[in-house]
Amino acid sequence: MDTFLAYLRAFLVGGAICAMAQVLIDKTKLTPARILTILVVLGVILGALGVYEPFAQWAGSGATVPLLGFGNLIARGVREAVEKSGLIGAFTGGFTAAAGGLAAAVFFGFLVALICRPHEKG
Repeated sequence: MDTFLAYLRAFLVGGAICAMAQVLIDKTKLTPARILTILVVLGVILGALGVYEPFAQWAGSGATVPLLGFGNLIARGVREAVEKSGLIGAFTGGFTAAAGGLAAAVFFGFLVALICRPHEKG
């Protein structure tokens, strides 16, 4: 039963984050790129305030997978790299922390492009 509740919590939290972004798209004049940026920066801010980690522990993948989690991941990587390497860590930490996810996104995007034969609409 605990596993089911963890899945339900992740689904509801991730869905709420996505619904919030959809409402911003539908009800404001913000572009999707600006909303994406807002979510990433919000993840950084919540991580800096120490609020994101307990929230992510409670919500599971519902909080770590969306863009809020990406922002928090980058900020955490920068903090750890600055502690370890000094100022140079401010430039390298985010890339190091997110390298696995970014590499997977590029690889699978390329794979899907090979399979689906993308073309311009029109």
